[in-house]
Amino acid sequence: MSLPVAASASPSSASSPLLPASLAAVSTLAELLDWRVAQSPQAEAYRQYEAAGRRWQSFSWQDTGARVQRYARALAGLGLERGARVALLLPNGYETVCLDQALLSRACVPVPMHALDNAASIAYILADSDAALLVAQSAAQWQAVAQSLAQAGSALPALRRVVLLEPPVGGGTVGAPAVPVQSLASWLDEAGPDSADLPDQPPQRPRPEDLAALVYTSGTTGKPKGVMLSHANVLENVKATLQRVAPGPDDLFLSFLPLSHTFERTAGYYLPIAAGCCVAFARSVAELAEDMKTQRPTILISVPRIYERVYSALQGRLSGAPLKARLFKWAQDLGWRRFCRAQGLDTGEGGRGAPAWLDALAWPLLERLAARPLQAQFGGRLRLAVSGGAPLSAALARCFLGLGLPILQGYGMTETSPVVAANGVADNDPATVGRALPGVELRIGERQELLVRGPSVMQGYWKREADTAAAFVDGWLRTGDQAAIDASGRVRILGRVKEIIVTSTGEKIAPADLELAITADGLFEQAYAFGDNRPFIACVVVLSRRGWDGLAAGLGLDPESPDSLQAPAARAAVLERVRALTASFPHYAQPRAVALSLSPWTVENNLMTPTLKLKRKNLQAYFSAVIEQLYRR
Repeated sequence: MSLPVAASASPSSASSPLLPASLAAVSTLAELLDWRVAQSPQAEAYRQYEAAGRRWQSFSWQDTGARVQRYARALAGLGLERGARVALLLPNGYETVCLDQALLSRACVPVPMHALDNAASIAYILADSDAALLVAQSAAQWQAVAQSLAQAGSALPALRRVVLLEPPVGGGTVGAPAVPVQSLASWLDEAGPDSADLPDQPPQRPRPEDLAALVYTSGTTGKPKGVMLSHANVLENVKATLQRVAPGPDDLFLSFLPLSHTFERTAGYYLPIAAGCCVAFARSVAELAEDMKTQRPTILISVPRIYERVYSALQGRLSGAPLKARLFKWAQDLGWRRFCRAQGLDTGEGGRGAPAWLDALAWPLLERLAARPLQAQFGGRLRLAVSGGAPLSAALARCFLGLGLPILQGYGMTETSPVVAANGVADNDPATVGRALPGVELRIGERQELLVRGPSVMQGYWKREADTAAAFVDGWLRTGDQAAIDASGRVRILGRVKEIIVTSTGEKIAPADLELAITADGLFEQAYAFGDNRPFIACVVVLSRRGWDGLAAGLGLDPESPDSLQAPAARAAVLERVRALTASFPHYAQPRAVALSLSPWTVENNLMTPTLKLKRKNLQAYFSAVIEQLYRR
């Protein structure tokens, strides 16, 4: 992909004596921003809500270049050496992006952390990464980390300073000597005015092989590991992704996934820089629905959980309106046939259904009555909805694609920067995760494990040589996922190599498949299946509030009473529904016992990872007494 170079200069480009003539020649992420600023200095780069003024504020690429330079001056004043790790405990936002870019321009290594992670995990990452600087949102975050360190009798000898976006209340110390704690404003003031020269620039510019991030894995099964990704790793992934999905200058991304998630860093942050797109930062997940309607994005990078919430709300609205439900089902089925014909896929209806010409006649009316209301929930002009991080259920894909929402499922992992394979708009089989990106090689190893090789594969795990060696076989990265690759190159993920339940009868079941099937029903918000070394499969489910109210009323139970969740009639009714949803699974894989809950599993209560995956070990410990009761019945 090659774009012409604009003649305009900018504050950012002044630090780079010679800019590449095309994106193909860009070799580092710092160079990528310089190139973008020179290409379209006045174009809108970012949009963020200003709470004080109750308005959305816009920033151009030239604004961004100048802001990055100011952060770079402050960093230079700390005298951080090449490769110094800087921990970012910040929410998504303009300042986070600018600080990240300043670190990259100084050949430092960002260590992104989830803003809602618990204090013990944050303390572990700070210590393991030997972070020299921590930039956090608030004094409360830092105080919680300091308290966790004190309780554990630990210290952070490498940490030189803590900078807080919100003015701190008092100071903070860790070990001896004390670690200075200051506000962002005072830190930037120390660097001098914007017109000041930037010390030792450009000698400390990054190289392609330098680390661009130390991203700690979610830790679903133990202590998180720091994944070492170089500038070349990430940039090659960005360039390959651009060949599969082609965003342009007129596109607007809505960013809400944490920038500690490599999926968001590459696809929702660096990719828009390469393509010259604008990124609007959502205020919060709670306000996401409103932000989609007001900002009207054209591209959405998301995990399945967000689409599931919209789908669940839709199912809830239709449950009490049988006529409207039939209309939506008609529109979905007809739209699904149209989608399959356009993609050259089998509709799965065995030749049944109306002919193409009749569907074409009926679609305009159904689109107006059923499809457009759903599309309006996303702002009404979404042309690309990317789903990654976890499998997308078949029921959800059929509904959204049938009603005109172009969801593209892909596959990746932190260790691959992260995208490995993805569907395209004109080549979209939602039962698969698409084909390998250009430059990425795939093969199937032992136990059907998917192996990956290519320029976006990580440098290894930070300070973990044994783990790094174990992650590779003959130069191929082991993904830990079981997969099948068809003759056309499409990849189908079958399950986890290790996340397999083996019952006491020797049967093997992938729990994620069961959980997906269960949560396709709007009654269920979340599901956790288990049964390792047990005689049968059981599960704990989190019920939606609306679904539970309706179910309890139908059973003559008080939905407000906690005892109602334990009522045999409620358990029996829910189990019957679960069995119906998993009827396509082998008999031994269908849950035979269920426990009910209304309390969601979240990042805050440490039962979900920042990428909204189940923390199975934590759930097992949390529900240990409930699990024992289920198997004693």
